[in-house]
Amino acid sequence: MTTIRDLLLERAAEGGSALLSGDRRWTWPEYVGEAARRGNVLRSLLDPERPLHVGVLLDNTPEMAFALAAAGLTGQVLVGLNTTRRGAALAADITKADCQLVLTDAEHLPLLDGLELHVPVIDTGSADWEALLAAASGDVPGSRLSTADLFMLIFTSGTSGTPKAVRVTHEKVSGPGRILTERFGLTADDVCYVSMPLFHSNAVMAGWGVALSSGASVALGVRFSASRFLDEVRSYGATYLNYVGKPLAYVMATPARPDDADNPLRIAFGNEGGERDIAGFGARFGCVVVDAFGSTENAVIVSRDPGTPPSALGMLPDDVKVLNPVTGEECPPAELDEHGRVTNLEQATGELVNVTGTGQFAGYYNDEAATVERMRGGMYWSGDLAYCDEAGFAYYAGRTADWLRVDGENLAAAPAERILLRHPSVSEAAVYAVPDPATGDQLVAALVTTESLEPEEWQAFLAAQDDLSPKAWPRWVRFVDALPRTATNKVLKRELKAQGVSGVSGVLWQRAERGTSYDVM
Repeated sequence: MTTIRDLLLERAAEGGSALLSGDRRWTWPEYVGEAARRGNVLRSLLDPERPLHVGVLLDNTPEMAFALAAAGLTGQVLVGLNTTRRGAALAADITKADCQLVLTDAEHLPLLDGLELHVPVIDTGSADWEALLAAASGDVPGSRLSTADLFMLIFTSGTSGTPKAVRVTHEKVSGPGRILTERFGLTADDVCYVSMPLFHSNAVMAGWGVALSSGASVALGVRFSASRFLDEVRSYGATYLNYVGKPLAYVMATPARPDDADNPLRIAFGNEGGERDIAGFGARFGCVVVDAFGSTENAVIVSRDPGTPPSALGMLPDDVKVLNPVTGEECPPAELDEHGRVTNLEQATGELVNVTGTGQFAGYYNDEAATVERMRGGMYWSGDLAYCDEAGFAYYAGRTADWLRVDGENLAAAPAERILLRHPSVSEAAVYAVPDPATGDQLVAALVTTESLEPEEWQAFLAAQDDLSPKAWPRWVRFVDALPRTATNKVLKRELKAQGVSGVSGVLWQRAERGTSYDVM
């Protein structure tokens, strides 16, 4: 394994194109020099007796890319601040991560107004910052680093609770970068298009880190845009991209054009892509889409290989099992009836666990209780539910908070969502629970559609899905313009649950309590 510093110095010695942003270009020597200059400035501003933590509140701008490399060169720790966080929550992240200062720009500076941060805030577009850079040396500072040293703090998405700061070491970036470079045969001739936010692990490990390992160029999308996607891929000559969440679905929802496949893209790699979008995106844009399962903690990774059944995450590696969170025992395989329904869902569904230890999980920063909770019994408990078929292929069942109980039967949200997405007019689906007045839960399906639906058509569609449990028919169907999501495109179920069904805007259908027909409310 090598450190990020080693990789940056290796790239600088080789030369070649490193960073593309709009019509601006930097070679690897120029990129490393600019990063070193910033690292030297920050070193003069930081107290060496305190954690050398630098908060960065930026989109995918050159300054963000320079800050990443500066941390990699100097041993400073970059704290990725989520640009969608607001108010006291954003201030709490900055405090929890022990930031000594925050780098931002004019666009995001207003987010910090009025917050009690007690640390300096630097506008990277200001004359003061430019003056500091002009006076600083571009020579790479001396630093002795190991692969186990801390490189970043990256906050989890917070879909099921308060975001936690994951400790990201040099190895946690260089390792995946090397693996993906070898897997896809990437070289210095490739261009990695990075439009997922660089404050999150997917962009850092599967985008920036891949370019660092292969010597490819990093082409920055300031932020993801479905409408700009193809134009940017073409203008940059991008051959590889990373994604997380629903970007494939968003792009597929744009009008198709006859020349969509006329582009340089070869590989799209990411996670959480829907089955229909994975196949459709590859066919439409003439590339190979490789979807995997993982998280910021990087302790449970499941990859799809050829032969993986539709909707499956892939074959579980030897170090990952599905365990019952109460007993700690391995769950039995799922048993399917003639319609493909899992008949023993409650027994077969458990938590995905790295049974050999931490994997690459280095713990949460300033949150020992959360770290201990993840590492119960010396194993990494992911908080993700799944079940396996007889062949050993795993199927995602949602987060632990997505375990629902309807009429005394346990249900998982993710399998129901996969079925609802089969309807050609449904582009996004989120299933969540509201309390049943008697006991347990009642299901709500929030849908984003490309065309309008009629209740009778929906009823007929559900009735035709033989593997849909009668208990999984939504009691309410909400039609929304967009689902609430994090900056990394993960659905915020807690916001949907808070909205419930009463007082919401948009079209709402209700199913008769003991029937199958839907009426517009």
